[in-house]
Amino acid sequence: MENKQKPLSKNQKIILEYIQKNKKPVKAYSILSNVQKKGINAPPQVYRALDKLIEIGKIHKVESQNSFVACKTSDCETPHATAFSICDSCDEVSEINDPKLFKYLLDFKDNSGIKFDGYNLEFFGTCKSCETS
Repeated sequence: MENKQKPLSKNQKIILEYIQKNKKPVKAYSILSNVQKKGINAPPQVYRALDKLIEIGKIHKVESQNSFVACKTSDCETPHATAFSICDSCDEVSEINDPKLFKYLLDFKDNSGIKFDGYNLEFFGTCKSCETS
């Protein structure tokens, strides 16, 4: 089955490139202020592009920081199933790509029997760089 994904719009491309070049997660208003020179002037333009980029798996939202990161997995097949490790000291965010974790969560049901369609997990701790400094 072919995946016929529409090409990215101009705004989606601009915003994706901006997010990809940042090492840390970025907030929507930071994105807006940094892409205004490229013709994106209103918050709804940013949020529409962000929503679409999340939907197609190009970026993920880090809920605890209300920010966005580029997906590190090419052709992400799980845009609504993400897991991150976040350093409490430097706010470094890493996408977790662990097949065992994803397989476990795919079959996971809570005590009431609800089977989940998606998740956004965030694990907090101290990264190696902060641990040694």
